[in-house]
Amino acid sequence: MTRSVRRTRRMLRLAGAGAAAVLALSACSAASDSSGEADTKASGSSDASASAKLSGTVTVFAAASLKESFTTLGKEFEHRHPGTKVSFNFSGSDTLAASITGGAPADVFAAASPRTMKTVTDRGDTAGTPVTFARNQLEIATRPGNPAKVSSLKDLTKSGLKVVLCDKAVPCGAAARKALDAAGIELTPVSYEQDVKSALNKVRLDEADAAVVYKTDVKATQGKVQGVEFPESAGAVNDYPIAVLKNGGNAEAARAFIALVRSAEGQKVLGEAGFLKP
Repeated sequence: MTRSVRRTRRMLRLAGAGAAAVLALSACSAASDSSGEADTKASGSSDASASAKLSGTVTVFAAASLKESFTTLGKEFEHRHPGTKVSFNFSGSDTLAASITGGAPADVFAAASPRTMKTVTDRGDTAGTPVTFARNQLEIATRPGNPAKVSSLKDLTKSGLKVVLCDKAVPCGAAARKALDAAGIELTPVSYEQDVKSALNKVRLDEADAAVVYKTDVKATQGKVQGVEFPESAGAVNDYPIAVLKNGGNAEAARAFIALVRSAEGQKVLGEAGFLKP
């Protein structure tokens, strides 16, 4: 065999090896692309699946003072998660706590005081540790124009003045009692109400001259009552805790609702309602 023939065969072998390498690389690249596409599809499927998990009704037990702001957030939640529904039970925090510890099914509890929340956590009815999401301060609610000329807590003791307080077991009532004690004032109201909205309505319906309620509740009436600030309220601010409950049936949606409440958007809604930052 001549040198020329051997050289030609060697060149052909090298060319064949190079072509094989190119084909192998192409195959690997195709496999990688296919794998990437599969991963992308799997990821998209996973995202869709995660989104689909939020469905059904999430039941929220919330302090009466949260009615306006939570109703707004409930509508926002339903808008963000089509197929979900937020069902609210607004009442005095102590009444709600008693219902929860008594076995009432609910997914979320938002209380107007840590003491009320503790009633529920002590019974082991929460899933996880409650977190504070807002704070609220007291104000005196009077009729529009303040015809009784109330300017302080002491003015509530005027002869003939009809004053309403929340029951002492309710967070707004406990806070009012703390403020009155700090001012050294003894006050006998014409009635004790089971939640802050009931106390406020006594003034709105002209059944009382004044009531000690939250600033948020005065603001929510849009001028139907007039608010009077008093310095003792600064020492009786209530923290509002929120928690997922064990006795609910929609834990995923419950956690998502709490996330919305604590988000920048949720805090904006609460702030506009008059709540203080946690």
